[in-house]
Amino acid sequence: MEDDREISEMLEEFLIQEAFEVVPAFDGLEACEKFEDGEFDLVLLDLMIPKMSGMDVMKTIREKSVVPILIVSAKDSLLDKSLGLELGADDYITKPFVMAEVLARIKANLRRTNQYAAGSSRKQEEPATLSCGDIQLNPADFTVRKRGKKIDLTAKEFEILRLLMQNPKKVYTKEQIYSLVWEDAYLGDENAVNVHISRLRNKIEDDARNPEYIITVWGFGYRIGG
Repeated sequence: MEDDREISEMLEEFLIQEAFEVVPAFDGLEACEKFEDGEFDLVLLDLMIPKMSGMDVMKTIREKSVVPILIVSAKDSLLDKSLGLELGADDYITKPFVMAEVLARIKANLRRTNQYAAGSSRKQEEPATLSCGDIQLNPADFTVRKRGKKIDLTAKEFEILRLLMQNPKKVYTKEQIYSLVWEDAYLGDENAVNVHISRLRNKIEDDARNPEYIITVWGFGYRIGG
């Protein structure tokens, strides 16, 4: 979803050459209509698009889907990145970008989502269910329940929770979480981890301001509680 047709056509041509099927949209309303009418594995979304902002498009998508959303935007301030991630983006790529970087991010998010949807080979190495307090995480079918009620998580949220629950006595630094969940080199940007932890807390905690499950170890990182 990119209103600059030159950039959109360049991305479309590149991704088609990489064997992806691409459906372009040039404004927010068109993007929402096409998303409603089709089935998509991933969304590339510019924030500054006409008729309906990228942020509003993302809110609309998140009301009905946990499909990976990658923001591609010239807005590179910490505030813009935080807001985008808080509203449900999985990743944030700033313009100008290198095509190889976009491709790598797309493949990483699709790989993780495919594991999330179909089950990972790691499930055979794990117990049938990971439990922590009232939360049960099933690695085999990628579901999370709290007091029996299913909680819808994005693939990255699920992987963060699973990582912490697999090793209940271990404290993970933000660098470790990023490297293991994003499967990418950590470049000192803590924002993505912070925002995903915040979103995860909002979904699993009784009171996100006083978390019982995702515990902050000040000056170091996070561990599982409960």
